[in-house]
Amino acid sequence: MSHKQITRVLPTIQTTEGDGLVIRRAFPTKSMDHLDPFLLLDHFGPRTVPPGDTHGVPPHPHRGFQTVTYMLSGEFEHRDSEGNHGLLSPGDLQWMIAGDGVVHSEMPSEKFQKQGGTLHGFQLWVNLPATDKRMPPKYQDIPSAKVPEVSPSPNYNVRVLAGEFSGLKGVVETRVPVLYLHVKLSSGSLEVPVPTSWNTMAYVFQGTLGQGKDELHEGSLAIYGEEGNSVKLEAGDSGCEVLLIAGEPLKEPVVRYGPFVMNTEEEIYTAISDFRAGKLGRGSVGVG
Repeated sequence: MSHKQITRVLPTIQTTEGDGLVIRRAFPTKSMDHLDPFLLLDHFGPRTVPPGDTHGVPPHPHRGFQTVTYMLSGEFEHRDSEGNHGLLSPGDLQWMIAGDGVVHSEMPSEKFQKQGGTLHGFQLWVNLPATDKRMPPKYQDIPSAKVPEVSPSPNYNVRVLAGEFSGLKGVVETRVPVLYLHVKLSSGSLEVPVPTSWNTMAYVFQGTLGQGKDELHEGSLAIYGEEGNSVKLEAGDSGCEVLLIAGEPLKEPVVRYGPFVMNTEEEIYTAISDFRAGKLGRGSVGVG
């Protein structure tokens, strides 16, 4: 296998989402708008949340793409205008295809609000092809126990959130070919096959990735070039945890306005109009 090479390293920026939830945003930023087919990567936490803290993301709309929430610790509650309701606990994955439109919320569960604790997780946005942007919404709630996991060597562990690795296949429907892995490396290196044409990135969220002058620290987003058919991840001296994300580019126009991502400005105007008219989703988003 030939290894893809890192072409850019981008830092995260700190901002807030929802009603004041503090996040670190890998993109979109001034440095990079998107990496086809990926539109956004946010990292929330790890943050100690005191009892009584209710910061989260209240009801808001989406159309034209997929939202992916992955929890490492804490507990969020999902509700949407399609009537879906689920809890996101440590290790759980939620993959929502917004499609034609949905209004949803992700707020700390009642239990987490009362007890407090450590909140830590990620949200990834994956674009939809033009043919799927107005498809019916679909909500996929995957508990931690159903996320495939492999540890063939004592120095690494891989959770397959989407795509395939080492004979394991993620259980979600992605609509576009995507690889999404949570990799823990205590030492040594790991080689992951990735198709040559796919856009690929690695987000370091704990420890260090690489050695010497190539070492990447927590909060670094590494962007890889297209050439090569694998990614080699090498642990730093303290080991690391990394999200390795890759996908086949759609090569379609991207027109975005806040929570709407379509192919033309006219489609964006339609999405805004439909939202204002209450046409995104079949009902209101409950709160309990």
